[in-house]
Amino acid sequence: MISRRAFMKAGSLALVSLGADPLFVDRAAYALRHAGGRARGRTLVCLFQRGAVDGLSMVVPVADPAYWTNRRRIAIARPELLALDGQFALHPRLAPLRALWDRKQLAIVHAVGSPSLTRSHFDAQDFMETGAPDQRSTTDGWANRYCQNPTQHADTPFRSVAFGAQLPRTLAGSAPALAIKDLRTFGLREAREDGDRPLTTAFESLYGGNATGLVASSAAEGFEAIRMLRVANPANIGTANGAEYPRGELGSSMRQVAQLIRADLGVEIAFVDVGGWDTHVNQGAAQGQLATRLNDLGAAIGAFVTDLGDRMADVALITMSEFGRTVRENGTGGTDHGHGTAMFVIGGDVRGGAVHGNWPGLGADALHEGRDLAVTTDFRTLFSEVLQGHLGAVDLKGVFPGFTGSPTLGVYPSS
Repeated sequence: MISRRAFMKAGSLALVSLGADPLFVDRAAYALRHAGGRARGRTLVCLFQRGAVDGLSMVVPVADPAYWTNRRRIAIARPELLALDGQFALHPRLAPLRALWDRKQLAIVHAVGSPSLTRSHFDAQDFMETGAPDQRSTTDGWANRYCQNPTQHADTPFRSVAFGAQLPRTLAGSAPALAIKDLRTFGLREAREDGDRPLTTAFESLYGGNATGLVASSAAEGFEAIRMLRVANPANIGTANGAEYPRGELGSSMRQVAQLIRADLGVEIAFVDVGGWDTHVNQGAAQGQLATRLNDLGAAIGAFVTDLGDRMADVALITMSEFGRTVRENGTGGTDHGHGTAMFVIGGDVRGGAVHGNWPGLGADALHEGRDLAVTTDFRTLFSEVLQGHLGAVDLKGVFPGFTGSPTLGVYPSS
């Protein structure tokens, strides 16, 4: 506990997150005093498809006959598919991603997922976000553990940011992290110095914030730090290069990630959620429930890449989902909880225009538990390769504790 007067005299800016400690206040003030001269660094954007996306409809194994025999109603017709390499094709609603594939900006990893056998959304999401499958005692996220180590971004409170109402498990832990619901409503509210009223570490009770929001307070001594953030004013940064984001939460979040990156506030990891992938009933094929979701996904990613333009050389975007769907369609025209799925890596210096990983096939003998696409790539292998190949991480033992695998996919030239 510190007093309001002591806080004001420190001239600091409080940026509140789950797990924020008293040192966070000092880091925030220091970072914003130096933000103007920050060298442009690299950023990793994580997009979580919650609900378990059907990777077999997203990236279709056109050369595997079992795809067609197991999906009489929901298989996408060959003429509608966007061909990639003769073995795989994209769903027709992912046309913006096909353009990235052609420009070598999109790499695909198929048959990727968790070694955990759980079919619970909640457990599987937790395991993927903590980076510790089946280890329920792990409470902090893999991205937060990465951020516990210093880099050129370490002095900024914007080093890891989630867009949404809550801080995701991926960013939870001892390293400072932010959750911002909407940059348009994020303002700096000046507080009056009205005595030695106690302040909690989070400050939310004083200013009406919540544990995953952002709360700011200023005084004369802290004016310079606050002025820097106001000058950046990311919400007023318009889109570039003719980018048009789709309406809806995903498009809005991706636009705001681009705004924050272009504001040069030192974002190293940004996190975005998008739900609605649990397609048990009426999944559809080229049209329908899943197609609508994929249309938004492709449009949002395409607009994001267009918006950032040349800056995508310093930005990588990775998609992830807790598990895939069953190979065989169910009796209600949908798919049930499965195992392996597909993930995208976009931008940076990725080795694009290729499907990476070991394809196990959809034959009866190759299926996981006789029903699912097998996992041949542990998601930690992919995440490790992105952290090393794009962000330059060296030692990942603390990021993925107990994981003994090594990056072997070739998604980045150095691996």
